Order: sequence, then structure tokens, then C-alpha cells
Amino acid sequence: MPILNVSLSGAADPARSAAVAAALARLTEQILHKDSALTSVAIRHVAPEHWFVGGTSLESQGKTSFFLDILVTDETNTAAQKAAYIGAVFRAMDGLLGALHEVSYVHVHDARVAAWGYGGATQQWRAVRKELDAV
Repeated sequence: MPILNVSLSGAADPARSAAVAAALARLTEQILHKDSALTSVAIRHVAPEHWFVGGTSLESQGKTSFFLDILVTDETNTAAQKAAYIGAVFRAMDGLLGALHEVSYVHVHDARVAAWGYGGATQQWRAVRKELDAV
């Protein structure tokens, strides 16, 4: 049940947003083993003249960039899975955005089970309820 918050450099483009959301959802399911039916992707756009790397705008550098912050339930993915995911996301975004600046970030944020959830229930409560249902 991850939420993916993505910032992309460039003007809003519904087709590009849909392609980015689809690619990220697919990688999240394949590598992090998250249920795609519970995966949400929110995309924001930042004009390249307002995105700076090393003190110089992306517009001046002729580059694109992205930042992905993905929240997953703590202890559900290994370090190797996260590393594979970060590499795969970077390669996919390079293909989708073109001229990708190396200083583009992915943050896999491990959220404690008692601190987050969806549908009005924490992940901790879902786990407890699942255990009780099994008894």
C-alpha cells in the first residue's frame, strides 16, 4: 500500500504523467512486491527554470530531473530490494524524461506500522486483525 509522491521537472503533460505513474506502479509491484491495487501515485511538476542542481537551473543545463518519495510499511523490504528499485526507477525515468540529470533522487521511506495506514486503519491494526481472523 505505498504512496508515491513524484516531482518532475517540466510542464504538466497528462500523457507523460500517465506513463510515469504506470512505470512506477509496475516497478513497485515487481521489485518491492506491493499490491498495485493499493498503490497511489501523485505527480507534481516544477518548471526547469525553478529547479536548481549545483546552483544552476535545469533549464540552463538542458537537463531534466525527478524526485520520488515512496512510503512503504517498515520491515517489508530488504536493503537489496530497495537498491534494485532505486536503480530500476532511475533507468526508467531516464527513458521517460530524457537528458536526466544524475542528481535525481529516490527516497524509499519506511513508515512504522502504527504511524500510517489507509481507509481509516493503521497498518498495525490491519496486522492485528489478520492475526485475530486466523485464530
